[in-house]
Amino acid sequence: MYGALADPTRRAILRRLARGDANVGDLAGRFPISFNGVSKHVKVLERAGLVERTVLGREHVLRLRAAPLRDASEWLAHYRAFWDARLDALDELLTATPPRRGKARA
Repeated sequence: MYGALADPTRRAILRRLARGDANVGDLAGRFPISFNGVSKHVKVLERAGLVERTVLGREHVLRLRAAPLRDASEWLAHYRAFWDARLDALDELLTATPPRRGKARA
């Protein structure tokens, strides 16, 4: 899933789908790449479980599947708290320790 989120076009597609369902044609008109290019990005998002496609005749309607993003956010929050604590401890150490003054070099 994280590989799918690495591309800015795919993140933009997800932002658009967060506002509501869309078809591939609607999405293709928003990006400076071909219809096939957008379709390939959508397939990557589908394989990652972030987008669901419903076929209605010839129209392919895309819907955001946000649950995996919530899981990723929770996972990242755990590490954010871990690093915040470590950085706070480092800040305290650096603030409490007076700077050392060395001899001036000639």
